[in-house]
Amino acid sequence: MASINLIDSFQDFKEAENIDRPTLMRVLEDVFKTLLRKKYGSDENFDVIVNDQTGDLEIFRRREIVEDDLLEDENAQVTLTAATKIEPDYSVGEELYEEVDVLDFGRRAILAAKQTLAARIGDLKKNALVKKYADRIGEIMNGEVYQIWKKEILLLDDEGNELIMPKTEQIPVDFFKKGESVRAVIKKVEMRNNNPVIILSRTHPDFLAKLLEIEVPEIMDGLITVKKIVREPGERAKVAVESYDDRIDPVGACVGMKGSRIHGIVRELRNENIDIINYTSNVELLIQRSLTPAKINRIEMNTEKMKADVFLEPDQVSLAIGKKGMNIKLAQELTGYSIDVFRDVQESTGAEYDYDLEEFSDEIEGWIIEEFKRVGYDTALSVLEHSVDELVRRTDLEEVTIRDVQRILKIEFEEMEAKEDTDEEPSTEEKEAPIAEEAKEEDTVTDEAKAATVENEVKAPGDETEQE
Repeated sequence: MASINLIDSFQDFKEAENIDRPTLMRVLEDVFKTLLRKKYGSDENFDVIVNDQTGDLEIFRRREIVEDDLLEDENAQVTLTAATKIEPDYSVGEELYEEVDVLDFGRRAILAAKQTLAARIGDLKKNALVKKYADRIGEIMNGEVYQIWKKEILLLDDEGNELIMPKTEQIPVDFFKKGESVRAVIKKVEMRNNNPVIILSRTHPDFLAKLLEIEVPEIMDGLITVKKIVREPGERAKVAVESYDDRIDPVGACVGMKGSRIHGIVRELRNENIDIINYTSNVELLIQRSLTPAKINRIEMNTEKMKADVFLEPDQVSLAIGKKGMNIKLAQELTGYSIDVFRDVQESTGAEYDYDLEEFSDEIEGWIIEEFKRVGYDTALSVLEHSVDELVRRTDLEEVTIRDVQRILKIEFEEMEAKEDTDEEPSTEEKEAPIAEEAKEEDTVTDEAKAATVENEVKAPGDETEQE
């Protein structure tokens, strides 16, 4: 039968797309009922029967037998004369069942049915794919690199489904080859032009969380929990962990013996530096731990504004800030506090004064000051104590701009030093005035002595006789 040949071709859809039988049968019924509506105007008096075991498709038309002169609806009724031609035993009031040959629909209608079926099965496949991966968001999986483009790479899973990893979700130093197996975390599922797109990521914090879960059995067992992860992919990451068992050191468990557990994760993340931090509800202590490896002298907290001023030794400031301000940035994300780093000048440098960069806003543009403050240089001394090359490396400012800023700051310090010297030391006129007065007094005494001597020498001899 033509109907069997037709359903055999439909069976290919089921095998190729891996659609379950009940769903396929329901779709087939809907497709042919659509054909019936187009040809007969209604599908109410038709029964579509699909055998899910053999794949046979049968369509039956059901009509009521009426008197020849009482025919009103040809779709729902048939005359007695027409019915007796099919079976002589029929009588008025009975129902006539006729099998509809699929070929009666015409070749064009059958092709349209095939296209409709393919579209319906395509929708089913999309929905199944969306449901499958929507339930797996946050899980880690392996994919094979199938094609590499400039802005993304295409991967295939074990079932041949297409997965996308955009360039923004790749670690900056990632380099993949076709056919290579890649581990990533399922970030999200979205629809593009009515097609599901599964987005993978290697930069999301969940990727690091799942790698830790694989490498550290205590996390899998629930003895250690990962409180928060912040990352700068390929550069640095900070992980706050907490143990529910006092006998287990969460940091040591994550690192492993001689770093055995963490080394595998570091290699997977392309040598990303990972700081494992023991989580605490004490915010001040958490800030201190989050600025690892810098050693902090003291912290001034402002809980209302969620701000913390951290004071360190001069040689520890660069460690707290980190390369390109990365360490302090991650610490702020981890703790939720705005952290400003200061040199503890009272204890270490012995400097008597310093200036906030905001005081130079009339000479230095505001965006330049903000750039210095972004990497932790918010005072004049903090800018002057670093070389131009280091400031260029840490900030996004040009060398000429930095040299101009340092020149302005140096002039201010030189003027202040000159002013202090003037206030502390007496002027040259003040120094010379006492000396001149002393010299004048000495000259007066000398003149009086000389006059007395001369007077004694010029006395007449008669005067001496009179005295005698």
